[in-house]
Amino acid sequence: MIVKKKMLATLLVSAAALVAVTGCGAKNDNSNSSGSGNSADSKSYSIAISQYVEHPSLDATREGFLAALKDAGITEGDNLKVDMNNAQADSSNNLSIAQKIASKDYDLVLGIATPSALAVVQEEKDNPVLFAAVTDPLAAKIVTNLDKPGGNVSGASDTNPAAITQLMDFVAKNFTNVKTVGMVINEGEPNAVIMADLAEKALSAHGIKLEKAPAAATSEVKQAAESLVGRADALYIALDNTVVSSVDSIIKVANDNKLPFFSSDRDTVEKGAFATVGFKYYDHGYQVGQMAVDILKNGKKVGDMKVTVPDKLDLIMNLKAAEAQGITVTDDMKNEVKDQANNIIQ
Repeated sequence: MIVKKKMLATLLVSAAALVAVTGCGAKNDNSNSSGSGNSADSKSYSIAISQYVEHPSLDATREGFLAALKDAGITEGDNLKVDMNNAQADSSNNLSIAQKIASKDYDLVLGIATPSALAVVQEEKDNPVLFAAVTDPLAAKIVTNLDKPGGNVSGASDTNPAAITQLMDFVAKNFTNVKTVGMVINEGEPNAVIMADLAEKALSAHGIKLEKAPAAATSEVKQAAESLVGRADALYIALDNTVVSSVDSIIKVANDNKLPFFSSDRDTVEKGAFATVGFKYYDHGYQVGQMAVDILKNGKKVGDMKVTVPDKLDLIMNLKAAEAQGITVTDDMKNEVKDQANNIIQ
């Protein structure tokens, strides 16, 4: 009898071990996909992320993406393994990261910012690829159709062209002394060039000139900003990864010389630019994360998913930055902010 009990115990332990091993090896088994809310997912997933450089907008995009997965029961450190890669704004790093990712098998790949997204799309031909923080996926040749990209690629653009026009209209309306807007730009970034063209066109409609100061590397941003002092009545930057990475130096130039400083993203306004027309990059990343959930848990084909753009634009302003840059914020300016509780930063 004692022998039989020992045999039964051994069998139960073996069965438990077998279940555990089977669970760990179930990465590619989609049979457990439920697509349900925030319940824990019994599957395990692996995702590779290629991010061009660290700065607040791109970091917030990544955090929002992972938060959407977590809310759907896919949690890093639990049932999600993330291979995080940062190219540090170096094109050679960017390419080697994309090649490394393509040589391995992931459930999904995310490219954050145009250079990284493009490199990943060019190298990864099998697994689903999503992109985020990309200004113009058509011009960058990441996709050829926004409504139905096809292949293994889709994602979200971070640019609504209307945002630039609205911001320049705000500048022209409220800063009538501004005749020239200075812009620090890395002309090697296609996204920055596209946005500069849009800004130039929008300013031209008001008889305002756009004066560019090139900066090919982060180390050149401060000098480029300083070169605009005396030539520009206000400063503006686009979603330019090189420039945004060194935006502190532009903020200092703007404050020291009382130049109103406008940007293209909320995070830069939170750091010290005066105003933008935009949205939260965390929300942008969350939107892409929801696309990832649909692919991983609901079996949607990435190539059938429409490329999205932010549609909840608002004027965002920083009152401390205004004071530092010698700007008098009028009630009329504040009234242009739809969500004053969240988008007027005290």
